[in-house]
Amino acid sequence: MARREIIDRIEKFVEPYRVTKGKGFRLKDIDPGDTRKRKSDQKDEAKEVLAQGVEWLAEEQDKLYAQDRWSVLLVFQAMDAAGKDGTIKHVMSGVNPQGCQVYSFKAPSPEELDHDFLWRTTKCLPERGRIGIFNRSYYEEVLVVRVHQAILARQRLPPELVTKRIWDERLEDIAAFERYLARNGTVILKFFLHVSRKEQKERFMERLDQPEKNWKFAAGDVHERRYWDDYMAAYEDAIRATAAKHAPWYVVPADNKWFTRMVVAAAIVEALEKLDLEYPKIDAATKKELAAARAALLKEK
Repeated sequence: MARREIIDRIEKFVEPYRVTKGKGFRLKDIDPGDTRKRKSDQKDEAKEVLAQGVEWLAEEQDKLYAQDRWSVLLVFQAMDAAGKDGTIKHVMSGVNPQGCQVYSFKAPSPEELDHDFLWRTTKCLPERGRIGIFNRSYYEEVLVVRVHQAILARQRLPPELVTKRIWDERLEDIAAFERYLARNGTVILKFFLHVSRKEQKERFMERLDQPEKNWKFAAGDVHERRYWDDYMAAYEDAIRATAAKHAPWYVVPADNKWFTRMVVAAAIVEALEKLDLEYPKIDAATKKELAAARAALLKEK
């Protein structure tokens, strides 16, 4: 199959889940179990697209590294058990580790709490030529901190700055931050793996029932389910406020892991393809140096 034809297929999978304008966005309009067609018809095609996407991603990442102009930031957000770790593992499986950095952000340390809320993620941004992956990110500051506002008190902000507008202000800051990054050559792709409450319960039960998966389960995971509606409202607000052409959100159905991975891979390949990456061209002076080096090597015994 021709490369252009496969790119067209990739765009078909990606477009329904891309959000570049937040106004009017509703999370309930995207079904966590969506696969675009009947599963039996599409699973083999999805596997083919994923395999092709992983192969192309490796090729494009090599050019990205060699060109040393652009950087790529992939942000993954989701409820527990939505499949972030597995998606990152499968989609990035062919990428050279030298050109890829993965950071997982847990509860902030005392040092991190003594800085602004973007500080700990800013120092982990990818260099030019590299792909950076944030497994959770600065968006936690308008998600978990918003749902559990006792966390906000531990950040020791001046009281007069903690107003009713703090979440809107933080979202404005994030949008401005991402615009700044885009203007400096960082391609930003944000993925919300949209799992249903029912599917999350089934995955939790699987972790409890299978001893080899017990380590994945934390008692707090069940507690957080009580706040499901609060989290969905916070995610919806975050996507509405920060979706932009230069920093799109992809709200990816996550009840079927094979479909999730395929959409994520397709979105990344599509974005890199649009950069029209190529290996650096060698000028005449460098070609002369290479020819001399070749001649010297050939003379060696």
